[in-house]
Amino acid sequence: MKEKVVLAFSGGLDTSVIVPWLRENYDYDVIAVCINVGQDKELTGLEDRAKAMGVAKLYIEDVKEEFAKDYIFPMLKSGAIYESRYYLGTSIARPLIAKVLVEIAIKENAVAICHGCTGKGNDQVRFELAIKSLAPHIQIIAPWRIWDITSRDQEIEYLQQRNLPVPMKKEESYSRDLNLWHISHEGLDLENPENAPNYDTLLKLGTYPEKAPENAETITITFEKGEPTHLNDQALSPAKLIEELNKLGGKHGIGIEDIVENRVVGMKSRGVYETPGGKILYYAHEMIEHLTLDRETYQYKQQVALEYSRLIYDGKWFTPLRDALAAFVDSTQRFVSGKVTLKLYKGNIISQGAASKYSLYSEDLASFTTGDLYNHHDADGFITLFGLPSKVRALMHQKNEGK
Repeated sequence: MKEKVVLAFSGGLDTSVIVPWLRENYDYDVIAVCINVGQDKELTGLEDRAKAMGVAKLYIEDVKEEFAKDYIFPMLKSGAIYESRYYLGTSIARPLIAKVLVEIAIKENAVAICHGCTGKGNDQVRFELAIKSLAPHIQIIAPWRIWDITSRDQEIEYLQQRNLPVPMKKEESYSRDLNLWHISHEGLDLENPENAPNYDTLLKLGTYPEKAPENAETITITFEKGEPTHLNDQALSPAKLIEELNKLGGKHGIGIEDIVENRVVGMKSRGVYETPGGKILYYAHEMIEHLTLDRETYQYKQQVALEYSRLIYDGKWFTPLRDALAAFVDSTQRFVSGKVTLKLYKGNIISQGAASKYSLYSEDLASFTTGDLYNHHDADGFITLFGLPSKVRALMHQKNEGK
């Protein structure tokens, strides 16, 4: 009986080439595993594609709800955004995909797990760190670091030489990653940062703001302990809520980011990301936090968000530090509950107010009208003490310099 290898299989060009390559170079039975984290429309015909490539068995695992509840929502609560603009759409899916690959590899008694990440990308790091954390005994095969293929043109030629179907057209060979949270676009004309993206043909989840509807749309989002639970007062599952917000955000041209980012492996890359629902959720979540978190907690949490984003981006989800930071974040979210109203209009998210029974905002204190809780005269002593170090320093310089 042949040994088995579990392949992270999307049915796209890279992983389609890998199936015959594994069979030819390792003589393994290839167990193809497609983990559905929201790329539903890409799964049509996947069984036929897998069979055509010669896989021994195909798993299609739908983990969208787990993805939303156990990975996206913890990230959302943390406020993690990489380099201020990337909502970590590709990064956050990798630990869950790796976890499922490991589970199936153990179930099938496979000797190796194979992925289709290139030797220049971040995903090779993310997948392999997760696999090593969960199953250090399993071998990892990364064909892009082994074979002589150097381009997508050569991949297409590889399949054509073997009379195997090519799952893409050469002129459409953007590198894309789609899941419940976002879609990314890389390659081709985007590799030159001087080129403006051709949004008319590039975008998949939404429309460009200039072509969005002329009329704004108002929505409400309800949060409980930092997690969104209702959209327009309708209770929705985590995945369904994100799907609906993607439709709304995409319709109004929200969440399009053209980014040059710093990769884990030391180079810069340029990509266009669409995260319509995610951008809305981050905006709404921050509004509730502004109402319910005290100053010191909120500002310290901003520091945690930076580290949390780096851990996710670098593939360090299954680490003690990430677990510890998640515990801190959950503690801060105990009273982050309430309702946010937003207006969506041509790429913009416009606040229309927020309410929470845990709000720390006091109209009596904030009003220009003096209330019972605050006496304007109290500010004299506060400013004297708050500014004392500055005053002492100025007096010292005045004495020493004779001025």
